[in-house]
Amino acid sequence: MISLLKNKNITNQQSELTNYFDLETAEKVLSFHSTFPAYKPTPLIELKGLSDHLGVKNIWLKDESHRFGLNAFKVLGASYAVTNYLYEYFGIISQSPSFSFFSDEKLKSKIESLTLVTATDGNHGRGVAWTAQQIGCKSVIYMPSGTTISRFENIKSHGADVTIIDGSYDEAVKLAKENSEKYGWLLIQDSSWNGYEKIPLMIMQGYLTLIKEIFDVLNDEIPTHVFVQCGVGSLPAAVVGFLVNHLKEKRPIFIVVEPDDAACMFESVKLSSMITLKNEMKTIMAGLACGTPSKSAYDILAAHADFFVKCTDDVTIKGMQILGRQEFGDPKIISGESGAVTTGLLYYFLHDQKFAPLCEELKLNRASKVLLISTEGDTDPVMYRKILTQII
Repeated sequence: MISLLKNKNITNQQSELTNYFDLETAEKVLSFHSTFPAYKPTPLIELKGLSDHLGVKNIWLKDESHRFGLNAFKVLGASYAVTNYLYEYFGIISQSPSFSFFSDEKLKSKIESLTLVTATDGNHGRGVAWTAQQIGCKSVIYMPSGTTISRFENIKSHGADVTIIDGSYDEAVKLAKENSEKYGWLLIQDSSWNGYEKIPLMIMQGYLTLIKEIFDVLNDEIPTHVFVQCGVGSLPAAVVGFLVNHLKEKRPIFIVVEPDDAACMFESVKLSSMITLKNEMKTIMAGLACGTPSKSAYDILAAHADFFVKCTDDVTIKGMQILGRQEFGDPKIISGESGAVTTGLLYYFLHDQKFAPLCEELKLNRASKVLLISTEGDTDPVMYRKILTQII
């Protein structure tokens, strides 16, 4: 099932929040990540076979499975937010933050006494745990019930204290917040609420590295459409914030994509008010299974995203198979359950005639140039192998 919602309250005017996602900031963030010894841009792959099959001009896919060997993009936000927060915490003023900052022997004992804490479905928590490991401090990570052993072990491998709670992602966030206040830990959460906006905003800015890398490759080429998947909304908000700020009236049509039973942003925009979903989230798109939008992300997306889509798991399964099986002769891309949903959605929109009216509304046609982001690789290898060998 696929449902489309057109944003009736969209504005083309820059808002106060989109000012945080300008080109200068993107360049600064990329410069920071370039100080990592393991840094190199992740590939932007042109899917010529798929674009020919679907009858569009271009499809580009940004493959984040190669990011720092962590199989997902989330570390970009966690590392940038932690570094910038600690620069302020230690009273260090710098226009060019560097990851080498943490090798300062004078700061070592102070850093060792810190504990980072967060809640996660998998990728963000691994990014926080990896960052803590790199800088030499402790990390505590809470995960929702139903978390797979592979995602648990991935985070634990970075020395984190990891707990799977008997509750949802939103309940894990609540516990992380409570314990940060109780024990004096530093909360590095990628979702914002009233009174907790600064760190989530820095996390969102951290994602500008992947956006800047994309446009460095595209040069003067501008996509007509950008599809981005959504959990609490931080990544799509960062992307559209940059597009609004940098491209202004030339910006692409922007589509936000969520699982059908975890579409907190879709339902909030539909009601013109942030809501929390109460239903059980059974989607395999674990990284997108969030019941409450991030406040800052909601404010940006409700003002600037053109369309919102919610879809069932068969859509992302199809996307995983298209990319992983090289069904149309394109390079093999390992894209996980939360990474491939936009590829699957684009395929269904353009392949199945029953979606022709939606394509017309989206202005998807032979002249379309589409940008997709595969946000993760096979973060659950068992599930990934199972999906690639099944028939849909």
